[in-house]
Amino acid sequence: MATLTNVTFGGTTWIPQFVQSINQDKCIGCGRCFKACGRDVLTLKALNDAGEWVEDEDDEEIERKVMTIANQGNCIGCEACSRVCPKNCYTHESLN
Repeated sequence: MATLTNVTFGGTTWIPQFVQSINQDKCIGCGRCFKACGRDVLTLKALNDAGEWVEDEDDEEIERKVMTIANQGNCIGCEACSRVCPKNCYTHESLN
């Protein structure tokens, strides 16, 4: 498979780096990445004190919230999420 490349408006070639994972231990749930992504790739999810996902936030106690990948297929590889992340939580890969 060939490496996927794109060209910027200025003519510079770049290789998209698609989001692969978010380090939940580092994530502070600040939401900066969510605001930077206009493609509906990310969502904030709640964890309880045992580190388990909280499905009904009204019924369970929430320890903290972390960012998760909701729609990985929507990612265009711009890496805006990782550029605004203060904790360096993101792992990206190119398609090759």
